[in-house]
Amino acid sequence: MAWQRTGWVDPDSRARLPGWLSDVANFAAGAHAADLTQFVPPDGQGRASAVLILFGPDHDVLLIRRATTMRAHAGQPAFPGGRLDRTDAGAVDAALREAREETGLQTEGVAVFGALPDLWVPVSDNVVTPVLGFWERPSPVGPMDPAEVASVHRVAIADLVDPASRCQVRHPSGYVGPGFDVDGMLVWGFTAGLLSGVLDGAGWTQPWDRDHVRDLPAQWLR
Repeated sequence: MAWQRTGWVDPDSRARLPGWLSDVANFAAGAHAADLTQFVPPDGQGRASAVLILFGPDHDVLLIRRATTMRAHAGQPAFPGGRLDRTDAGAVDAALREAREETGLQTEGVAVFGALPDLWVPVSDNVVTPVLGFWERPSPVGPMDPAEVASVHRVAIADLVDPASRCQVRHPSGYVGPGFDVDGMLVWGFTAGLLSGVLDGAGWTQPWDRDHVRDLPAQWLR
């Protein structure tokens, strides 16, 4: 199977975006997987998944915190998303469906304006399509199933780019990657790497102390 190697932007949806999101659209239009991760999907490998990177009109991004009882990635902050079902027409359908199921998002209020290239998560063998959306008509959101989602957060982009919120997170394996200490959550792993890549690509990143390294708390190791 050939995976999507570059990002794309829909011209019609882009025309409806607020000006501040043009930085993200410009980045997405020419982004390559290698711009975001060292884990480029190998052909013929991986399970198709999708996440929704939803930007709100208040200059924020939608994140969930997974339930602590989950078998995998328990308690971790993440973008809404999951694996593609047979009934999904593609990654966009899957990302919107998962966001609706997890947060109650009214997806008719979302303008999907593009997607980033597919990214591989070797530990789970998922190939993830990050779908980009603008929340044109915000709706109430919250955990739909407490067994899966503990909380739902609209995290301000100003907090994400604040140097005081940035850190590096060290996994016991020795891997060190970007982290964000925001809204009472430590965002790390795939989600933090993707957020960091988007902020860098949009030109929003502010200088921060990359020598500030935090060890991953033990409760996040499942």
